[in-house]
Amino acid sequence: MYNNVVLFDGVCSLCNASVDFIIRHEKGDKLTFASLQSDVGKAIIEKSGVEVIPDSILLYNDGKLLVESTAVLCIARFLKRPYSWLNFLSIVPMNIRDTVYRLVARNRYKWFGKRDTCRIPTPQERDKLLG
Repeated sequence: MYNNVVLFDGVCSLCNASVDFIIRHEKGDKLTFASLQSDVGKAIIEKSGVEVIPDSILLYNDGKLLVESTAVLCIARFLKRPYSWLNFLSIVPMNIRDTVYRLVARNRYKWFGKRDTCRIPTPQERDKLLG
């Protein structure tokens, strides 16, 4: 079905800025993107079988839905250096990483804002964005 799909909250300004950053700094052309609100995003989540879905950035990779800090660190592997080096943070215990992640995720609308609609892809991004 799909692989290496970054799922993001389409109305979150921080999530949209993150997608822009990932697209600009991606090494190769392996990632695609779908908003959590899209039909593709909903289908991937349903297929994954994960019941509690954080409403921020996720990665569907090799048949698994990665969430929270694990998703972010795995996405970093797809980026050019020096951004790919962020993956070294995986040595930090997951409970600490996820606590920081949840703090940012919980406050993202307050700190970074919220959009009224999902992002509209540029012509260059159309092939990268699903559904």
